[in-house]
Amino acid sequence: MNTSKNKIVVITGGNSGIGYATAKQFKAEGATVIITGRRKDAIEKAALELDAIPFVADQSKVSDIEKLAGQIKTDYGSIDTLFINAGIAGLGTIEQTSEELFDNIMNVNLKGAFFTLSNFVPMLKDGASVVFLSSNTASMPGPGSSVYSASKTALNSVMKSAAVELAPRKIRVNSVSPGPTETEVMNKVGLDSETVKNIMDVVIEKVPLKQMGKSEDVAKMVSYLSSDAAVFITGSDFIMDGGMVLV
Repeated sequence: MNTSKNKIVVITGGNSGIGYATAKQFKAEGATVIITGRRKDAIEKAALELDAIPFVADQSKVSDIEKLAGQIKTDYGSIDTLFINAGIAGLGTIEQTSEELFDNIMNVNLKGAFFTLSNFVPMLKDGASVVFLSSNTASMPGPGSSVYSASKTALNSVMKSAAVELAPRKIRVNSVSPGPTETEVMNKVGLDSETVKNIMDVVIEKVPLKQMGKSEDVAKMVSYLSSDAAVFITGSDFIMDGGMVLV
């Protein structure tokens, strides 16, 4: 496939999980792919594997975002697709949540995403595509996820406002909201394989389709929303959770 041939794509948080899978998808379609991440070693390793272009930037720091946007403007002038994927999770009841946890989640998931878009708007080509990575928790908040859910609900609101603001330039802005997705997050927090399996089994029971989502599925949706096949789609949130929000 060469559906993204000659396009320039920027993906924040592109060194693992959904960001990595999306970078791989766009590379397969012929795009020039730029990935960002906080850790220099991780982002450079991923870029080497993907044949992508790495930039070190922390989405929680507006100064990093401004520097990133300035460098990409200098190097490439304009871009065709912006996938604002970088985000963090966090759990805790409202009573237990510390100011530090609240700020960490909001600084990355909302403030960082907002200012990433803000700084990249001037270099988006007319007719470009912006996609935010949201979450099905924006539609089905539960106990212990108040801050994370709020960050994604607010993100979807920003997405809709941006879709209206950028419509005169034919720039489309959408979000994708996965449910349980197979990534390495569980292993990163130090859980053994048996514990991970038990957790997954419990989660899958809550999904009507009785399966986990895959990063590659989300990547294909981001690619679709950035393609000519989706030129009449903007301001929409696409929930990919196997039907969890229905039950």
